[in-house]
Amino acid sequence: MTDKIVNDFSIIVGTVNGSGSQTANTTVLRALFRMGIPVSGKNLFPSNIQGLPTWYTIRVNENGFVGRSDKHEIVIAMNPASFVKDLADTSSGGAFFYSDDIKFDIKRDDIAAYPMPVKEIIKSHDIPSNLRTMVSNMVYVGVLAQMIGIKFEKIVEALEFHFKGKQKPIDLNTSVVKSSMDWAKDNLEKKDPFRAETSNKTEGLIMTDGNTAAALGSIYGGVQFAAWYPITPATSLAEALHDYLPILRKTKDGKNTFAVVQAEDELSAIGMTIGAGWSGLRAMTSTSGPGLSLMTEFAGFAYYAEIPIVVWDVQRVGPSTGLPTRTSQGDISFVNYLGHGDTHQVILIPGSVNECFEFGWKAFDIAEHLQAPVFVLSDLDFGMNQWMTEPFEYPDQPMDRGKLLWEADLDKIKNRWGRYLDIDGDGIPYRTVPGNRHPNSAYFLRGTGHDDYGNYTEDAADWVKLMARLVKKYETAREIVPKPVIESTKGAEVGIIAYGSTGPAIEETRHVVAREAGIKTDFLRLRSIPFTDTIKDFIRDHKTTYVVEMNRDGQVHQLLTLEYPEFSTKLISIARLDGLPAAASWIIGPIIDKETKK
Repeated sequence: MTDKIVNDFSIIVGTVNGSGSQTANTTVLRALFRMGIPVSGKNLFPSNIQGLPTWYTIRVNENGFVGRSDKHEIVIAMNPASFVKDLADTSSGGAFFYSDDIKFDIKRDDIAAYPMPVKEIIKSHDIPSNLRTMVSNMVYVGVLAQMIGIKFEKIVEALEFHFKGKQKPIDLNTSVVKSSMDWAKDNLEKKDPFRAETSNKTEGLIMTDGNTAAALGSIYGGVQFAAWYPITPATSLAEALHDYLPILRKTKDGKNTFAVVQAEDELSAIGMTIGAGWSGLRAMTSTSGPGLSLMTEFAGFAYYAEIPIVVWDVQRVGPSTGLPTRTSQGDISFVNYLGHGDTHQVILIPGSVNECFEFGWKAFDIAEHLQAPVFVLSDLDFGMNQWMTEPFEYPDQPMDRGKLLWEADLDKIKNRWGRYLDIDGDGIPYRTVPGNRHPNSAYFLRGTGHDDYGNYTEDAADWVKLMARLVKKYETAREIVPKPVIESTKGAEVGIIAYGSTGPAIEETRHVVAREAGIKTDFLRLRSIPFTDTIKDFIRDHKTTYVVEMNRDGQVHQLLTLEYPEFSTKLISIARLDGLPAAASWIIGPIIDKETKK
């Protein structure tokens, strides 16, 4: 056996969709996390209900590099349909665990193969027949734990967390894990180098998914109304609102201070959201690409009628139905111009689960400040997978309701108040909402041509004036949207621009290209559109800037080229869309190849 490899490997579990393996997989993930080891968990599942192969990946890395890895050092094969693929994908020198009732020849001599008597161990326990398939996954949890060193007490803690203290399922699953560990101890000889050893790198951190974080952030941001229609991968965001709002947002006498409505379709969802936003509520909806397509006309209406709403787009692979259960960053260009005619939308792009929480509340502030729809572009990798994060921080500033007039405000206005008058020169007018009893508070809301007072008009001069004001408002947005985050290295001449869930892969890429090729890099993480001068300065100050993204066409690269044509020759696109989360391996090569040929 080769020298030990400690806390630096990937675990791939191949099972059948709908077999209940998620409990087992997250148990392993949480146990490793509780051992103090940096980890991330990614579920690669098919778009049908059950029956097709599914894989769960756990990245373990002492240095905190938890982006997806292309290497499959430890593979667990529980599905006959994917057994041959799982065996072939196992890295040379890796460990291959498999259920011994799967009868395929294993002819590879460059891996350590470990059969597991899954059915035999399950038969030795008194398990109800309807639970046997699900509980059988705990066999590989126990065998793996024994062979790589996952602490039994941490597995118990993970099961207690998962089952919320319900002792019966805790005891049932724990007993199978313990039996499996004992069997592995007595029957398997360690032939691979991989070890999990207690560390201290997760102290003070929590684990959660981006959709839950987004829901909690929205709640702490004062959401009062949410309308939604089910769609993968955004459904769990609305479900998290259902779970937490009744806990966090009731009055002392038990009354709700919120409304969550499952609409009949996406058009209704955003229509209800716009109505609530117009009435003065903090209103939101969540969807993914196909749902957003249906929302397009209403999105343009909210932009033009200047109604504050928040729309979460948890991106998946398109066009069309595409790959509903795969991740991408393919909606950037679409959302940027969402709506027919001359439309520019405001976009926030969280780069961590913690920012999913932060942008949950911040999006409402920006929407109401600008009186405009704000689109938050997350993705499936953030939304549905487990990530380590710092604990969430309560909003550190009062709510920004924007230029909202009440009776006393209108009393102070000597001249005639106009809903679409630009008084301050920033493109943002003042608004009133229903409930204002001042006789001058009313106005007509229109999606058609209107003047400064909301009156219908088709006058060319009025139209030009209105559209120019919306451009001015967009320029004002540059000043209040989240600024990019820059990580600098002294002497770096190469820049990298990326956004969203590609961040962990970029972090690992920078480390590897510096170590293996001596290439120093600076990293600008984009967090919003419209772009700010910080981005222009970053591109100007580097000889070459690589724009990394998970879509086919390099959409942000295109937008940057349009925004800064004078720097277009400095921008190089590294764009890839295969539905899988970003991996450092497909970024490192292009950068080293390009830079070493200069």
